[in-house]
Amino acid sequence: MTRAAKNLFLTGPPGIGKTTVIQKTLEKLSLPATGFTTGEIRQGTSRVGFSIVTLDGKKGILAHVQIRGRFRVGRYTVNVEDIERVAVPAMTPKSPSDLIVIDEVGKMECFSGAFCKSLIAALDAPNTVLGTIAIRGTAFIESVKSRTDVTIVEVHSHNRDELPERLAGMLR
Repeated sequence: MTRAAKNLFLTGPPGIGKTTVIQKTLEKLSLPATGFTTGEIRQGTSRVGFSIVTLDGKKGILAHVQIRGRFRVGRYTVNVEDIERVAVPAMTPKSPSDLIVIDEVGKMECFSGAFCKSLIAALDAPNTVLGTIAIRGTAFIESVKSRTDVTIVEVHSHNRDELPERLAGMLR
């Protein structure tokens, strides 16, 4: 497997398993890491929002149907305050050897100017970034995807089980 560009992003349709691939990749690596993952918030069988969980255990709400605010994506109101309180600080590495995990770069996260600024700082840092990114998005998202120091890997149902080992090899 050839070495990837310094920054590696997974993309694919919602629910394909991008976050799971990242979590399984982290299990295979013995690298210090900082950052965050996102997940669904469910009430019974219904998805009502999305959570943010840092690798060191801090939690917040990315978006939810029951909060009010200015920024909306579909039926969800984006919680910019928690993005900036929880996700943004986790994107700053403590050392040049830290892997930075950013799950995800999507429309919701990009409502935060602080998130966008921190993302660019992480991509420009000497650290490696492992993240997920929307298939399609704003001009900002497209500019991240088109950087020469970014490799994009599409997650499909036929490759997601072998990707953690492949990505771990690319990141070692």
